[in-house]
Amino acid sequence: MKRELYRLPFSFYNELVPCGACPIGDTLCGGISCGDVPCGGISDRGLSLGHETGRTASAQEGMSKMDIDVIIPVYKPDQSIFTLIRKLEGQTVPPRTILLMNTEEKYFQNLVYGTQFLKEHRNVEVRHLSKREFDHGRTRREAVKRCQSEIFVMMTQDAMPVDDRLLERLAAGLGPGVAVAYARQLPKDDCGEIERYTRQFNYPDKSRVKSYQDLEELGIKTFFCSNVCAAYRRDIYEELGGFVRHTIFNEDMIYASGAIRKGYKIAYVAEAEVVHSHHYTNGQQFRRNFDLGVSQADHPEVFEDVPSESEGVRMVLQTARHLLRKGKAGEIFRLFSQSVCKYAGYFLGKRYRKLPRKWILAFTDNKDYWQQ
Repeated sequence: MKRELYRLPFSFYNELVPCGACPIGDTLCGGISCGDVPCGGISDRGLSLGHETGRTASAQEGMSKMDIDVIIPVYKPDQSIFTLIRKLEGQTVPPRTILLMNTEEKYFQNLVYGTQFLKEHRNVEVRHLSKREFDHGRTRREAVKRCQSEIFVMMTQDAMPVDDRLLERLAAGLGPGVAVAYARQLPKDDCGEIERYTRQFNYPDKSRVKSYQDLEELGIKTFFCSNVCAAYRRDIYEELGGFVRHTIFNEDMIYASGAIRKGYKIAYVAEAEVVHSHHYTNGQQFRRNFDLGVSQADHPEVFEDVPSESEGVRMVLQTARHLLRKGKAGEIFRLFSQSVCKYAGYFLGKRYRKLPRKWILAFTDNKDYWQQ
């Protein structure tokens, strides 16, 4: 039978009771289990999503009461931002507020000049800031303070929902003990084979809930989470102190690490999908990974005892094997040249304190960060 995903908002979990019929573990259904059908809760085996076709009245009531805000940092937006907003407004669980944290007002005003943008989209709020003010952590912290919903979703302007159930499915992943649920990222149609496989490697088609017990198996991937598209529980967010105030990169993984170490879980929801991929040059890869290294050097409490190099090597080797299977051996040289640039940037970023300042400014992808 076809399964249809839903889950009540987490405020309803206070009244949940074990249904006693679900074979997958400590699943909770809140009294709306239908016989011996798995009810779609969080079990010790991971994320089990789904209910038989047709929502119950309780589920419909729960969905109607769900409040979600969406926060999107924006810089030099193009016409695609209008498409993104329309897709968000057309969700089965539409956001109460879409907050755009826009860097440099002139670019946004140039885009919307002559339109009725804010009148046509009453649920959209825009907050302007300068490039000097932008920070991956602080900007998002300020945005969360401006929103009120019990669930907020972080997105980027270049992530496009695949269907109208993205927010519903992300919220469904926020079961008991889950601090954040992040979406699957699919490659664009024009994406190259290396980037396409990288998406598949990092965002497989199987959902999973990660906890502290997974560190031995998953290593650094236990903390993996992406604010390209991720839903957060506000109560846990407030308890943990929110996003780090000042970071060049990686605010999502830093938060996820803190949640995991406090006993909470991170859910990867493969059924919640966005299209998001890039065409980075080797130089861009170098600079992005330099900043990645800087963020890890600045947060040894997160990354020092869980190194990420082995995971990077595993991805490169698996990608090379994939290229061979696809008959694209010619791409392997590009893969390794790209990987050398990534690792060189990462290696230098981890050691940025030993570098001259002019080197840092030459290597970074975010020069304004170093002026703050």
